[in-house]
Amino acid sequence: QVQLVESGGGLVQPGGSLRLSCVGPGIIFRIYDLGWYRQAPGKQREAVATISSRGLTTYDDSVKGRFTISIDSAKNTMYLQMSSLKPEDTSVYFCNAILQDETRRYDFWGQGTPVTVSS
Repeated sequence: QVQLVESGGGLVQPGGSLRLSCVGPGIIFRIYDLGWYRQAPGKQREAVATISSRGLTTYDDSVKGRFTISIDSAKNTMYLQMSSLKPEDTSVYFCNAILQDETRRYDFWGQGTPVTVSS
């Protein structure tokens, strides 16, 4: 079972920036559909940004224009660049990788990295 590993979370002031990273030992990111999700205490996990194996990106309306999802295939690493952070962005952020075809489905998650936006 593959365990994705997130890093880069922390405490940041409103208006600040953070870059989250996600690595997936043993899998090739560029063939997976990838995404960043977040879950705040007492709330359901929600999709923040996704990038398909074809490079198509989607963003939740709440982060459009502020967050950017990207992949460095050479480093097999996915990033979430977060700017103009708001207190409501406070959450635990998870990365996800899915590969599915007619005969198999792989769905991997990381343990999460906490982001706190507070003054």
